[in-house]
Amino acid sequence: MSLANRVRLQGSPWKPVLVAVATLIVGLALTAILPDQKWINIVTSVLVASVSLMGLGVVTGSAGMIALCQLTFAAVGAWVVEWLFVNEQLTFFGDFAFVVYILIGGLVAAVGGILVGLPALRLRGVNLAVLTLGIAAAVDLTLLKTGFPAFVAGMRVERPFNLGPSSVASDRGYLAFVIVAVVLISLMVVFLQRSRWGASWKSVAFSERSTASSGTNVRTAKLSAFAVSAFLGGLAGGLFDGQIMQGNAYSFTTINSLGMYVLSVVAGSYLIDMAIFGGILFILIPEILKVFKIDLQWGNVVFGILGIQALTTNSNLGQDIRNAIYKRKMSKVPPVELNLAPVEEKKVVEVPQGTGRTILKVRDLGVAFGAVKALQNVNLDIEEGTIVGLIGPNGAGKSTFVDALTGFLPHHTGVLTLEDIELDKLSPSRIARVGLRRTYQQDRVPDTLTVGAYVYFVSRGKATPEEIADTLEFFGCPDPTVPLRSVDVGTRRLIEVAANVAAKPKVLLLDEPAAGLSHDEHIAFGERLRSLPSKYGVTVIIIEHDLDLVRSVCTSITVLNFGEVLASGSQEDVLSNPEVLKAYMGETELL
Repeated sequence: MSLANRVRLQGSPWKPVLVAVATLIVGLALTAILPDQKWINIVTSVLVASVSLMGLGVVTGSAGMIALCQLTFAAVGAWVVEWLFVNEQLTFFGDFAFVVYILIGGLVAAVGGILVGLPALRLRGVNLAVLTLGIAAAVDLTLLKTGFPAFVAGMRVERPFNLGPSSVASDRGYLAFVIVAVVLISLMVVFLQRSRWGASWKSVAFSERSTASSGTNVRTAKLSAFAVSAFLGGLAGGLFDGQIMQGNAYSFTTINSLGMYVLSVVAGSYLIDMAIFGGILFILIPEILKVFKIDLQWGNVVFGILGIQALTTNSNLGQDIRNAIYKRKMSKVPPVELNLAPVEEKKVVEVPQGTGRTILKVRDLGVAFGAVKALQNVNLDIEEGTIVGLIGPNGAGKSTFVDALTGFLPHHTGVLTLEDIELDKLSPSRIARVGLRRTYQQDRVPDTLTVGAYVYFVSRGKATPEEIADTLEFFGCPDPTVPLRSVDVGTRRLIEVAANVAAKPKVLLLDEPAAGLSHDEHIAFGERLRSLPSKYGVTVIIIEHDLDLVRSVCTSITVLNFGEVLASGSQEDVLSNPEVLKAYMGETELL
């Protein structure tokens, strides 16, 4: 999909560009009027810290992982810059050599970020925090022993464009360079957040299972978040090295990494303006303590208090300030209502009859949890172009069946085949990509995206903006530009269905999709479900307790009971089966 089309789902690309240009003009003007070296260096330090916080905003704010070693990546970037300078590498770039050094430092830090991120594939929460904190402490001690290349060589890094050694003029010129760099980095982060990578970070933070079910590799999402975060940390380290011109380990201590993480949470640094706000706090709080001749260690106490405030109130200071500026609380935006109107009588579609071709085969499927057999000897043929109802009492094995079919229970027995593709050894994301999609009983839709951005992410770019808008309208969902945070849970469930339909799967598993809908909405939703095979070419398996909905949409029905197929066939045969009445609905349910 072209950038122009993606923009229609995400918002105008020119808005961040115009903001960046205006910021650049204001920043360069500010550079010219700052009175002395002290204020020039303070502003430079704020901007450099903001870049590190943007990186934390990616891995912590967007992807929801704990990383307590951001300044370690900055130290790596600074060390690489100094090594390249001391060893006179890439001098043929002339005045741009320093810029190249910074980029290489960022790339080396990104590799380090991937290495640190590998354990994140298995670890979460406190365990991941301890690991990253340990890495920060280890690198901190190593740098204290070995020092930075420029310090060891008794040299000072040369600033770009012949700015010369530190002076008012040189510091002012370097601040201008940093402003340009930070504006460009901010634009990069904005567009990354709007990309599939950005959507995958937000999705994996909300639910790893739904991320995999959308065809996105969870490992790739996590590692890319760590890599981008570390890259930004490395860039910040390179910029900082140009500011002080000779690195030292005391600038990248473990305790400072902890303070930066707290400020990332407090400020909400996944937002660019709040990253800058966090940078202001990171630099100004120690400066204020210096003015009043208070021990700088009290700065960590202040950061701790701010962190406690953020965690106990489930908010952050930065977001509260932003809400105050715009005079609204985002949490109080009224929910968008569902517009699921009945289908016109002349457009009502009958229950689909199928093509006669088997699209999905399940043979001798079994799942055991120790001695408990959740599924055993399940055999099922799904005909293309039909809607198959999967019903049964609670504990019958329906959810286990869906998990096994979609790759979340890989140690099952039996054979699963989608057309000619064997699903048994495929990962959940790979199964989704070959054409078997699912939805969930619980809300698995991240509220940090817009409706259109979410649908585009789940569809993996297979749907055009026009198709996305058409599918959303078909299900009575809100406009693509509506933020999901303003949409109620019931409507998000239908948006999840629409998004998976837009992905153009071969088979779609719907797990109680009508839960929370009113009676009239059930009827309207059923009318739309019947149209899916003919309108979108999707074969549907629906798990649903509402028998009225099952009767109105299903071509055939399969009943599970105690992990076995109790009955399977046409509606009439299954729903009149005495064993089904006894096991599931009760003797008099259908009388």
